[in-house]
Amino acid sequence: MEEEARKLLEEGIIKKVTSPGKGELSTFPNGTKVVFHYRTSLCDGKVLDDSRTMGGRSKPMELILGKKFKLAVWERVVITMKQGEVAEFTCDNKVSKLDIWNGVEIWLCLYLPFLLIPQHTALYPLVSQSLRNISAGKDPLEGQRHCCGIAQIHSHHSLGHKDLDQLQANLQPLVFSIELLEVLAPGSFQLDVWAMTDEEKLELVPQIHEEGNMLFKKGEIKEAMEKYYNGVACLKNLQMKEHPGDEVWVKLDHMITPLLLNYCQCKLLQGQYYEVIEHCSSIVFKYEDNVKAYYKRAKAHAAVWNEVEARADFDKVLELDPSLGPSIAKELKAMEERIRTKEKEEKGRYKDLFNYNGTPATVTTVSLL
Repeated sequence: MEEEARKLLEEGIIKKVTSPGKGELSTFPNGTKVVFHYRTSLCDGKVLDDSRTMGGRSKPMELILGKKFKLAVWERVVITMKQGEVAEFTCDNKVSKLDIWNGVEIWLCLYLPFLLIPQHTALYPLVSQSLRNISAGKDPLEGQRHCCGIAQIHSHHSLGHKDLDQLQANLQPLVFSIELLEVLAPGSFQLDVWAMTDEEKLELVPQIHEEGNMLFKKGEIKEAMEKYYNGVACLKNLQMKEHPGDEVWVKLDHMITPLLLNYCQCKLLQGQYYEVIEHCSSIVFKYEDNVKAYYKRAKAHAAVWNEVEARADFDKVLELDPSLGPSIAKELKAMEERIRTKEKEEKGRYKDLFNYNGTPATVTTVSLL
């Protein structure tokens, strides 16, 4: 263990064991699955991410070793740990920006310190953004540009989180507190979607779609939604490798659309109306004749009192598919009844506001200007 700690130190990683694990150290061959909790902090103690609280729930990280995870330092440090061990790793090795670009040692860095960035933590802002997206039920790649990680580091594109933007602008050493929960040998577990090859992912999507449909029919909405989300994320990952508008990109997009619409149906049932509006808007922006997208967006608008938008979408549905007239009439009637009920309740509140001791109000008009 002392020899391993020395090697880590040479690589710019300081390991501090806070709770020793049990048993022997695994050999960690490629294909091993490691499950661990992590907490990422700045050197001043400020916490950036914690897998125990991210997204309001405790969900450990899972890695398949040898799959070239974007944050290579996590693979490097977990192979020094026993199952059950808790350790703190301070990663402070710096490397030239030019070295990253060219793959050559640049001696000028000795004289130009501003060309140095933390090697082990340079890509953490991007990794954190993806992990936060996942915890929020979004596409892991949402908000990331179609370019390599290093190019994104030096761009001024916001990651959607103030702390990550600050970190990206001022890359610095980080402290990873890791608890290794489980080590699974290759072949002893089913591969997660993200760990599959592109071909395996493409073959799996129809199965995921069907499983989602079966769960939906059983009324297991949350479980079905997760299936649809996994299918969308899987295809989005493949789509990111293509140029928008190319034949393969369009083919993948046609596979994404029905999955995304099913996902939106689950969100409608869960009352997540604004997310439905967002996703359906992205669909009709590309496919102006998608009846289902307009219909679901109309229902979501109606649910959040966007009467004008809801009527416009229902009109579009009627234009595209007149056979849905009875269904739309029913939806419009329900929306109008809800609006009347709401207006009646609001009038009652105003009446109470301008009546005192049971005396009828003399003010009949309230000006808010």
